[in-house]
Amino acid sequence: MRDSVHGIRTRANVPSPRYSLVLPIYNEEEVLPRLVERISALVARLDGETEVIFVDDGSSDKSVRYLRRMLAAEPSFRLIELSRNFGHQIAITAGMDAAAGEAVIVMDADLQDPPEVVLELVAKWKDGFEIVYAKRVRREGESWFKRFTASVFYRLLEKMTPVDIPRDVGDFRLVGRKALETFKRMPEHDRFVRGMFGWMGFKQAAVPFERPARTLGETKYPFWKMLNLALHGIIGFSEQPLRLALWTGLAVSALAVVFGAYAILAWIFEAGVIAGWTSTVVIVSLLIGINLFMTGVVGLYVGSIHAEVKRRPLYVIDRRSGFDRPTRVASRARRPSFRKSGNGVTADVRTLRQL
Repeated sequence: MRDSVHGIRTRANVPSPRYSLVLPIYNEEEVLPRLVERISALVARLDGETEVIFVDDGSSDKSVRYLRRMLAAEPSFRLIELSRNFGHQIAITAGMDAAAGEAVIVMDADLQDPPEVVLELVAKWKDGFEIVYAKRVRREGESWFKRFTASVFYRLLEKMTPVDIPRDVGDFRLVGRKALETFKRMPEHDRFVRGMFGWMGFKQAAVPFERPARTLGETKYPFWKMLNLALHGIIGFSEQPLRLALWTGLAVSALAVVFGAYAILAWIFEAGVIAGWTSTVVIVSLLIGINLFMTGVVGLYVGSIHAEVKRRPLYVIDRRSGFDRPTRVASRARRPSFRKSGNGVTADVRTLRQL
């Protein structure tokens, strides 16, 4: 599964590009025309042959139909259509498995990862860094709650795991071929991609950028999805929750022994133990709650093990398009038109709405 795209390239005798851009797509029909325009401009500025791999993660809108139409206009575009929604981290993996470039750049499709920053990532890569990640120095359009929870998560992860995972860094990064081949040998299902690259080591560098607010479409990472990603990150790269369960259990047991000794001494010396059920209910409820919490922590790890031992493929590809064509830098003559209409909306936006 994970090498099948390379097999297609070999049979078709398609030369490998220098750069591969990987963009996961999920219901992004509103932003796609503007994204394609800026990606095409970026491809024209890069100093080598470039392929752009869109990975549709089971979109239910018109994103796939639009991208299929754009393949004919842009020779550097490729499209992978997954059979259903497998999740953002899996979609990234599918695109990186298919990438053939010497340098692979992963970025989101919502334009909050500005394509122009790729030029700075490439410059750092040419300086000898194997992994170059984009570090957010400013996050526009995000609530104080999201910024606060993100800050807490990165600090907790820093304390709980020995892996060096940079703060305020998402999946927007450039990865050299050596790091990519290492990544492809990591088959775990509960994937936290930024942690996986942090675990590798290699020579890494950061490029600071200001993350703009999302202007089109809706976020695909609401609070509960962010919480789920955080849990996968902690469970995948830290054993501290298990140690916390152990030490909490020992602490509660020690407190129970102390309380039992106090009750016995009070009975012996007739210190006036108050009869009643309140203290019993409180203590029993506390112990049951702690026990259920710790069982849940252990259960998360057991569930992760269960997902791994089934050995199912990470993803299923429904259709691939464009991988049998040679890559080249897009010229202005072949570039799609992005004419402005009278109401300020691009022509491609209006065409997309008509599909």
